[in-house]
Amino acid sequence: MTTRLLFAGLLAGLCAWGQPTHSLAQTSSRRGQTYWYSIQNNVVVQKTGATAKPLKDEIKLPNGSLLKPLDRLVVLASGEEILLGNDDVLTASGELIRAQKPEPAASPAPAKAVAVAPNSPATVAAPAKFGYVPAAPVGGKLKGVVELGASGFNSFIVRIDPQRNWKLEKAEFGNSLVLENMATDDDIRRGLKAYIGKMLDYGVGGRDIYFVVSSGAATAEGTKHIIESLKALNYVVHLVTPEQEGTFGLRAAVPPAYADKAFLVDMGSANTKIAWQAQGKPVVANTYGSKYYQQALPDSKVAADVAAKASQVPTTQRKTCFIIGGVPYELAKIVRQGQEQFTVLRAPADYAQVEGAKLKAGVTIYRALAEATGCQQFVFGWDTNFTIGYLLSQP
Repeated sequence: MTTRLLFAGLLAGLCAWGQPTHSLAQTSSRRGQTYWYSIQNNVVVQKTGATAKPLKDEIKLPNGSLLKPLDRLVVLASGEEILLGNDDVLTASGELIRAQKPEPAASPAPAKAVAVAPNSPATVAAPAKFGYVPAAPVGGKLKGVVELGASGFNSFIVRIDPQRNWKLEKAEFGNSLVLENMATDDDIRRGLKAYIGKMLDYGVGGRDIYFVVSSGAATAEGTKHIIESLKALNYVVHLVTPEQEGTFGLRAAVPPAYADKAFLVDMGSANTKIAWQAQGKPVVANTYGSKYYQQALPDSKVAADVAAKASQVPTTQRKTCFIIGGVPYELAKIVRQGQEQFTVLRAPADYAQVEGAKLKAGVTIYRALAEATGCQQFVFGWDTNFTIGYLLSQP
């Protein structure tokens, strides 16, 4: 199958979001050869235009999922099983387009209680699962991006195909090796060369490694030294504004199928970005970050500003929020089930007993977001970072 045909299948699937499968047939019949999988007369079929071929044998899909037609099941690469609904569509690349509320594959087990924090009596129940499966890249190219911080790096290696489908291949968080025991600029440059060398060894081309400084880290003294050292190695370092962070985060974290019915929250230490699409263009509102407690600001003042900014999100896009950042990462860890790619956070009240000033401040922001928007589904993406959105914006 060619990349063109896979892309056509993905486009057809996205156009059919929430619609009966005959709409997809009308879309793909113009292309003539596009196929997908769906339910017809209670049987899983492979459809090509108006033609439906009943299936019996299991099919391994390009994104690692497994289709079990006799059981009407899709087994994700993570091991999660999803029962196909009558109007669901599974694209040729393996992306699952849900047209109705997911049905459980079997009788659900009792909710698993998970401790909020060590030495804390509070527990929360495991949340519902988020069944979206992103389209896997077909072929594509490896690119690397490093987010510079005052105390270390976050780095990501991503495979991106010409249609901008992407997959995270490798990630490192909080890597501080470059800064440890390095007193001089020469020490830093040697450390950077070794760090860059690991990405080159993985298969990333030298021209495909990018360095990005988040808005919260741009003024840190350690970051300034690293920027100068990278320039000496002929690398370009990109300093981004909060508005750009929100735009890049929106591109990476919010799937195309949710672009006009969801919004993004990127909760950083220095600031929180709230972003959404309006008439095809990103809109970003900036408010306090989870380290506001260091400024001795009252919770009520921060919550009021967060609520005012969040209230700008259109009501039609408040059902689902894709949330990323340090505190959301910690909250998602508490309730993650296995190696799922997306974790639905519990309600803010379920995190009332978290420990640590930063987490408590983050929960205050989270509570204000939920109350202002009425959003009931905050989805954390484990493979997402705003810098990946930066990569997706590059040629």
